[in-house]
Amino acid sequence: MRQPPEIGTIFIVVIASLVLIAVLTILLVRFYVARFKKEQMEKSDNLIQAATEKAKMIEIEARDKALKILQESDNEITRRRQDIMREDDRQQKRRAELDHRIERLEQREQNLNKRQSALDKRANEIEKLYSDQLEELQRIGQMSMEEAKQVLLNEAEKEARNDMARIIRQIEGEARAEGEKRAREIITDAIQRVASEHVVSVSTSLVMLPNEEMKGRIVGRNGRNIRAFEQAAGVDVIVDDTPEAVTISCFDPVRREIARRSLDRLILDGRIHPAHIEKILNEEEKEVEKAIVEAGEEAAFDAGVAGLHPEILKMLGRLKFRTSYGQNQLAHAVEVARLSAVLAAELGADVEVARAGGLLHDLGKAMDHNTEGTHAQLGADFARRYGVNSRVVNAMASHHHEVEQESIEAVIVEAADAISGARPGARREDLEQYIKRLRALEEIANSFKGVQQSYAIQAGREVRIIVQPEEIDDLASTRLARDIAKKVEETMQYPGQIKVTVIRETRAVEFAK
Repeated sequence: MRQPPEIGTIFIVVIASLVLIAVLTILLVRFYVARFKKEQMEKSDNLIQAATEKAKMIEIEARDKALKILQESDNEITRRRQDIMREDDRQQKRRAELDHRIERLEQREQNLNKRQSALDKRANEIEKLYSDQLEELQRIGQMSMEEAKQVLLNEAEKEARNDMARIIRQIEGEARAEGEKRAREIITDAIQRVASEHVVSVSTSLVMLPNEEMKGRIVGRNGRNIRAFEQAAGVDVIVDDTPEAVTISCFDPVRREIARRSLDRLILDGRIHPAHIEKILNEEEKEVEKAIVEAGEEAAFDAGVAGLHPEILKMLGRLKFRTSYGQNQLAHAVEVARLSAVLAAELGADVEVARAGGLLHDLGKAMDHNTEGTHAQLGADFARRYGVNSRVVNAMASHHHEVEQESIEAVIVEAADAISGARPGARREDLEQYIKRLRALEEIANSFKGVQQSYAIQAGREVRIIVQPEEIDDLASTRLARDIAKKVEETMQYPGQIKVTVIRETRAVEFAK
């Protein structure tokens, strides 16, 4: 049976459609594949182009850096080459100068050799002439030079001895007749013209009180005020049955004077407490320093010595508070200056040199407790440092024969010093020994590390030591007291016993503003 023609046509159309679809599909696939490959190629080209440009930039930068380094290297080489050339020029100049100097030295050496040759030749000629003259003289006198010299010396010695013996006998006779009488007259006249009062120095000062109630205020509650005053001033305050008076005791007169003035001010002011006590003591210490300067100026004026350096006047004023064997040293210095001036005038010596030497002869006593050396040498060195006349310095240094006396003024100063110290009532031995013992006690305490201040009180029966709290703790304070007591036992001689008190105190101070 035949199929209908529509089915065959449909089948053909379907087949043709499938073929067409397959062809279109293949074309689309190829199109997309080609497009994808094209996009990938474009991306690859872009990446290659970017990498190429980046490589070019890196190459350019590398070339720039290499060029810069090369330029810097060239500059450095040029600079170093210039430095080397300059150094070479300097060396060349120096070498030329050295060559020139060597040439001059060689020429000078040649000139010296020539002069030396001429001098040697001249010396030989002179020696020959001298020998010829000696031979001629010996031939004429029939005596050698040594024999003639010995004869002349013997004759001269014999004649000189005869003259010397005659002169000595004459001088001895005149000295026996007139010397003693004249010396007595000069010394007596000097002592009469420079008459002064006997000087008595004590180690206590009496402070008068307005009433008996003031004693209680001085002592304070549980003794607080009096302990603070004694500790700060370094003195011993004695409150006894003496009506309306207290006694300040201290072997150091400067310290005692500061304490006396301070206590007078505290009594007048009425405010007696530890803080105010320290303030008043500091103010009075400055006032005493002014008084020392005024005392030195006044002593120089009284003695008639002008032109002294201010430092010498200040040191001289300290002698006002210094005693030796009970004799006030400033009064002694003025007295010696006046005696020296009178003796120098009588003997025809330099009055001004003798006067200055007498005034300053014991200047070292104002400093010898702090410095090693004798007071004569210390005073002379101090005066020399401030431009004092060398003859005055020699008179100061030699008045105890520690150095040789170089002038008559030095002898006069020594004699005036002996006259002033030897007159009746001028000195007292016991007080000087007592003061030396107290000062030695303080020096022993001050020799230990960490000690700030030390005061010998109670007539030397106690020494109070104030230590620096940052260096000495409580245990070290106990050891320090024991060590000081042991050293005192080993180095000093004293009656009874000595109490050693070590005080350690820490203070905190702040100001309200």
